[in-house]
Amino acid sequence: MTFDKKGRQAERSQNLKLNRRSTFKLLWSSFLILTLLVLSACGQNSNNTAKIVEGKVNVVTTFYPVYAFTTAIGGEDANVINLLPTGVEPHDWTPKSQDIVNTSKAQLFLYNGAGLEGWVPNFLKSLNSDSKVKSVAVSEGIELLTAEGDDGHGHGHEHGEEHGDEHVDDHADESGHEEQVADHHIDPHTWVSPKSAMIMAENIKNSLVEVDPAHQAGYEQRYEELRTKLEALDQRFTDELASVPNKEIVVSHQAFGYLARDYGLKQHAIMGLSPDAEPTGQDIVKLAKLVKDEGIKYIFFEELVSDKLAKTLASEAGVETMVLNPVEGLTQEQVNNKDDYFTLMEKNLQNLLIALK
Repeated sequence: MTFDKKGRQAERSQNLKLNRRSTFKLLWSSFLILTLLVLSACGQNSNNTAKIVEGKVNVVTTFYPVYAFTTAIGGEDANVINLLPTGVEPHDWTPKSQDIVNTSKAQLFLYNGAGLEGWVPNFLKSLNSDSKVKSVAVSEGIELLTAEGDDGHGHGHEHGEEHGDEHVDDHADESGHEEQVADHHIDPHTWVSPKSAMIMAENIKNSLVEVDPAHQAGYEQRYEELRTKLEALDQRFTDELASVPNKEIVVSHQAFGYLARDYGLKQHAIMGLSPDAEPTGQDIVKLAKLVKDEGIKYIFFEELVSDKLAKTLASEAGVETMVLNPVEGLTQEQVNNKDDYFTLMEKNLQNLLIALK
């Protein structure tokens, strides 16, 4: 009897171990399957915006403002692929091989122009020889500003090569702009002013209608809706900045020339047209004196560029820092908060009102 009891106990113990192993294997297998499914889903989500869609007009845009206006006007009729990733500053970014593949298959390639995307000429030359994509610089028609100091990237030189390029023969007068870039360092930050943004939006609408006339009515309707919002934003900037007692702003990156021109402000920049352009110690001392002499209370910095120099100047001058966003791209936090061109520009206006009162 004793042997039988021990035998049964041993058997039960063995069965319990086997059951535990089976349960562990089952749970582990389920975990692996679930992990693979999640990874697969994540991969699909991350690639959805980078796929050419048959049956729609496919539009490739270079960076956030052009993408935002294009998606607003294109609506359900357009598949819009943006090249610049979230959280990346556009001045130094260059395209990848997959970007060339997608653009070669697209019907429309929209870029800012005015010297911002120095890589465009070589990019267009790299497209497949049978590509029928139409390329458009959406800043065409804006009265462009020249700025003091180099842009830091030789954009003028690269864009000078664009003149005569067979891929960009859609823009007969663009070569004139490009020559100005080479000689005078054109300020490319057109979109920061709602007045210029309206011209860009109209160029985008016209481009969509040209490559996809079947959906003209939808493009026209959505463009009018976007224009109405831009006009309201423009009116707010005009009315509210007209009443501020101070007009001088100090910014980290010379990106607010069009905003300053259109709404009666004067911009002083720590860095040049490129956020990589390093100021000298003498530049910092000179700006600090300006800040004190003019009674400037805030130094503006931006999220996608280091705030180190802005904080250095603020410390030197004994003032505070505040964000003024050039809306070149969104941070991941802004994406999560569902920010867009309009919410960021509204925040810019509120910060300007605080700084200039």
